[in-house]
Amino acid sequence: MACVPFLCKTCERKARSSWLGTHSLSLSPESGVPQLVEPVLWDYGADLDVHGKALLMEKYRKCGFPRLWAASAFKGATGPSQALPPIEHHLQNNMQWLQVAACAPADMLQGIILTGWQRYDHFSVLCELLPVGIPSLAVCLQSLLHGGFAEDFRARVEKLLGISSLEITGVTR
Repeated sequence: MACVPFLCKTCERKARSSWLGTHSLSLSPESGVPQLVEPVLWDYGADLDVHGKALLMEKYRKCGFPRLWAASAFKGATGPSQALPPIEHHLQNNMQWLQVAACAPADMLQGIILTGWQRYDHFSVLCELLPVGIPSLAVCLQSLLHGGFAEDFRARVEKLLGISSLEITGVTR
């Protein structure tokens, strides 16, 4: 039987608050839940709590989940009326997920799912359409691929996309 990432954001939030809150979770070995699903930790904030996420991962491990995923975004996750993705915000979020990966229990984090949302929520109009999200996607992919985003990556992305400036003020390695 194959494991599948557990992608339900609402379910993950409920699992975090009810299973892993102040009460300890004890899954019976015969439930097999930790062997069937791999939770996904979703956080698109530029001020992600690196230490808090590492602690949350440890709680999942103690509950029997040997593997989990992280989810960031390159567009569509910062507000319902955004026209252009705030590239620096998304870059910062991905850099912080890399910090979480560095301090997480070894071999637990399977990867970072880079999402791009067409709607901020299910009731909103379309926002940050893909063509205007391409620069943010390129920056986020470069940061995840190389473990940082230095000036030479910035210049490469600008040249490949044929744009004069990504308008990123804080370049992080």
